[in-house]
Amino acid sequence: MAKPQEDPMALDQAITTSPLPAPGGSTATFRDTVYTSRTLILSDDRELAVAKGIVSVSTTDAMALKFFKDNAEFEPLKE
Repeated sequence: MAKPQEDPMALDQAITTSPLPAPGGSTATFRDTVYTSRTLILSDDRELAVAKGIVSVSTTDAMALKFFKDNAEFEPLKE
């Protein structure tokens, strides 16, 4: 019997718990230099998922941007 294959796009969408940017909005992407997968908890109890060593947030999310800029474990990626 063949093993059913998982849709990798569906898996990536399932682990993303941070709000998606509004259409036409831009995102800031960061590389996690320590882990390839983890869940980050912001001070307002929001969760951000790191998948494949990458995490993206809206450029209007001041709290998340401050978290990444203040944390040496993340480096910004150019898009």
